[in-house]
Amino acid sequence: MKLLRVGVPGEERPAVRVADGRLLDLSSVVSDIDGAFLASGGVDRVRAAVEAGPLPECDPDGLRIGAPVARPGKVVCVGLNYRDHAAETGAVVPSRPVVFMKDPGTVVGPYDQVLVPRGSVKTDWEVELAVVIGRRARYLAGPEEAAEVIAGYAVSHDVSEREFQLQYSSQWDLGKSCETFNPLGPWLVTADEVGDPQDLSLRLSVNGVKRQHGHTSDMIFPVHHIVAYLSRYMVLEPGDVINTGTPAGVALGLPGTPYLRAGDTVELGIDGLGDQRQTFGQA
Repeated sequence: MKLLRVGVPGEERPAVRVADGRLLDLSSVVSDIDGAFLASGGVDRVRAAVEAGPLPECDPDGLRIGAPVARPGKVVCVGLNYRDHAAETGAVVPSRPVVFMKDPGTVVGPYDQVLVPRGSVKTDWEVELAVVIGRRARYLAGPEEAAEVIAGYAVSHDVSEREFQLQYSSQWDLGKSCETFNPLGPWLVTADEVGDPQDLSLRLSVNGVKRQHGHTSDMIFPVHHIVAYLSRYMVLEPGDVINTGTPAGVALGLPGTPYLRAGDTVELGIDGLGDQRQTFGQA
């Protein structure tokens, strides 16, 4: 299934996108798509409600799509997880996942405006596969157990400010946690529909120019390995989001480092998970 949240910021209501492209309102079934929904078998309830029908249809005209998961408890990120991206940034291929945290308040809708921070000269793009946790996870034994705690996947735009990230602190958080720096969605696609998360193509363009085109098979650390690894060091809760890294083609690694400016438009997507589009503004 493809789960989403629609409406103005702060007043989104849950919906589901069915096979023929229609959006069905889930307000009579669940209150929201969040950690509590995932932890309490919400996906199964929605599936049963869709099969039972009928559910009211949403008119998509002029309807804003919000982030598909409300209020993630944490956003955990894995850096340098594609060999070509590590190479373009001049970094050594890591022997263990490079883990950092991103402020959950950065999560916005897939078509919302993203703001270039005040004082920024190095705002960059990163298309990523996001994992959404569906069950509490701690000390998972390995990839098989990891697969069982994943609710689904989404497109994530891990916007980054490289000067803040790499020059202002020994930690990366300053360059990752600026407001609006994590558009997510349009949908949370359930794991059963996605199938193999290592068989997905990613793409991103800026002002119509293709910048990134990668494949999740090129990850250094696969999705299930990442989830199991993280569970050894932190408790993963339902609704948590994991950004799994980006392929080559970011501004930091391109000739002339063509960083983003207000007025630029970024379009990105992942096979089967939908597409995003943001026009950047100035904070």
